[in-house]
Amino acid sequence: MINRLLIRIKVLQVLYAWYQNGNNNLKAAENEILFSLQKSYDLYYYMLLLLIDVTRLQDYILTNRKNRYLPTPEELNPNMRFVDNRFIKQLASNRQFNTYVEEKKVSWVNDRDFVKSVLDLILSTDEYAAYMSSNNDSYDADKEFWQTIFKNYICENEMISDYLEDLSIYWNDDVDIVATFVLKTIKKFKKEEGVLQPLLPMFSDIEDRYYAIQLLRKSIMFADEYREMIDAKAKNWEHERIAGMDIYIMQIAVAELLAFPSIPISVTLNEYIDLSKYYSTPKSYIFVNGILDAIVNDLKNDNRLFKE
Repeated sequence: MINRLLIRIKVLQVLYAWYQNGNNNLKAAENEILFSLQKSYDLYYYMLLLLIDVTRLQDYILTNRKNRYLPTPEELNPNMRFVDNRFIKQLASNRQFNTYVEEKKVSWVNDRDFVKSVLDLILSTDEYAAYMSSNNDSYDADKEFWQTIFKNYICENEMISDYLEDLSIYWNDDVDIVATFVLKTIKKFKKEEGVLQPLLPMFSDIEDRYYAIQLLRKSIMFADEYREMIDAKAKNWEHERIAGMDIYIMQIAVAELLAFPSIPISVTLNEYIDLSKYYSTPKSYIFVNGILDAIVNDLKNDNRLFKE
């Protein structure tokens, strides 16, 4: 599940903290990158659990209404389609999901108001009304409902993103990325898989874990060399106007260029130019693009880049 984009972001955050805190413990930094990535994977399960807990809360509300002193006919015989959603029942019984939630103590028990706000949001949508009145009562319809709700009302929802980011500093900038993997998971569910439906692993393969550690390690260990290369190409720029974050971004980019020949040069350049747009000043991407292009040309001329 952890992709290269998320790894690059986490390495940038850890490298920034390295310099801001005056850290000199490389092992601690490596542990921090792995812990940060683990927290991103936790978020994946928190978001899946949110769908279950929203459903359970509605079940609890409907049950309480039945038990009122003088319930209405509608309260005695509510439409249970949302509560009985087959996809949610399959997810709630998933073995991999329940093992992880139990081991990592993933829970929304202390965030009931937030869960209720998400439930209220869903209940207010036209998609919910259409789903509850539809004659298409099937597993596929149940799954499609949650695909639509998650994509349109949970992904990139400012209220939900802000709340999640307030819960953990490690979730800053993670929510949108992790949400795409939750949506991917919903789409992959199949009725016939039952409780054994596979969820996404933390890393697609061992190489991604290696990539995270090595990218951070190279960025720190060869910082002086990489900064000399950057400084040599930045002579015509006013140094006081060069953002520190630009330096960190380019430092990591050079580490990737030299340490990972299997990654195309264009991919590396585009990824770090995009990071500068998000994490640095409005015009940083122009500076980062120019400096990295010049460094790449030098590395090619020196036969230090063995990739296309």
